[in-house]
Amino acid sequence: MTNPPPTGHPEQLRSTPDADPTADASPTAADRRAIPMMAVGHATVDFYQGVVPCLVPFLVAERHYGYVAASGIVLAATLLSSIVQPLFGALTDRWTMPWLIPLSTTGAGLGIALAGPADSYPLTWLAIALSGMGVAAYHPESARLARVACRGSHVAMGWYSLGGNVGFALAPIIASPILSAGGLDATPWLLLPALAGVAVTASVIRRLARYAAATRAASVPTRPDDWPAFTRLTAVIVCRSIVFVGLSTFVALFAERHLAGGDTAGSIALFCLFAGGAVGTVLGGRLAARWGRTRTLRRAYAASVPATAGLVLIPGPTLYLFAAATSIALYVPFSLHVTLGQDYLPHRIGTASGVTLGLAVSIGGVATPAIGALAEASTLRIALTPLIALCALAWYLGRTLAEPEDRPGPGPSRTADASAG
Repeated sequence: MTNPPPTGHPEQLRSTPDADPTADASPTAADRRAIPMMAVGHATVDFYQGVVPCLVPFLVAERHYGYVAASGIVLAATLLSSIVQPLFGALTDRWTMPWLIPLSTTGAGLGIALAGPADSYPLTWLAIALSGMGVAAYHPESARLARVACRGSHVAMGWYSLGGNVGFALAPIIASPILSAGGLDATPWLLLPALAGVAVTASVIRRLARYAAATRAASVPTRPDDWPAFTRLTAVIVCRSIVFVGLSTFVALFAERHLAGGDTAGSIALFCLFAGGAVGTVLGGRLAARWGRTRTLRRAYAASVPATAGLVLIPGPTLYLFAAATSIALYVPFSLHVTLGQDYLPHRIGTASGVTLGLAVSIGGVATPAIGALAEASTLRIALTPLIALCALAWYLGRTLAEPEDRPGPGPSRTADASAG
């Protein structure tokens, strides 16, 4: 067995005399084609993360699950994902594994497809867990190849991250009508986006993987890993994840109980939450190009405190507005988490990607059963109120973060960001 190639930093991936100089393998040539295609793939996978909260009202209605049982389904999608995601990140730090992207995409869709026909809680839980495993396997390798295509641009990385948020936003639009028409027995139809995503992204994944493999051995970071800074960043991500996953799990039920409109009110609230995330992700890259990443991060989390408070505490149809505002504030720093993490750990790009991109959703699901239990013991409004404090904690922790020093490679210059945008 040959030794694995040394780990490299994607921002240093440049054409070298030893690399294949053809346009087919060059990220310079592939950039504008690769980023939209990688965003489509990201949308496909995160669509299935968005489907899970869409399933909750139907599981409550058809199978009479309580808050705890329903939040346990969300836990199934996130617990195993949280555990295995660092493992997948470590593997992609050592080897280029492009085949993992289509395999994981298919797994994410297959798990959702099997959840409806499953006729018991344990089988439903296992099906959702399979989907979560697919999501966990997807993010480290996909984010690594996306960073190759983005060439250090925050704006370009923002478009890649936007793909995931669009997938989230499309989940209630696509899944809810299908489930409303056919019930939980209609979930096999939801496998189709995964198959389409695999077909659309296959060629660009091969192209980026060839370039990454050709240049990996020549790309050696000069800066050591900054684990203390990465740990603080991870704490920020955990706070954000609990807030967003908690809201995405329960905001539909919250809207149904506090607004007229029943299921429609819940679907609109969920769409506002997810669509706001798409807006925030696009803004994040552009604001970072102007203010810097850490300053943008701090300001976004500061804005999330009053927005979340308005969503939870102020009654009436303004809930939709506050849902969108909260999501915008929480998603402005989303792609910045990824590039900051990769720069804090230049020798562990896969690990950093798995934590900052994958765990951004999955770790929050671990806390949802506690939110559900508190809701059953009191009210859903009381259960969601602690999320306001978590937004404030994320802002406080974000104040301890600094821009990584002496970033190698071309870096995300304003010129690069402008050309990518």
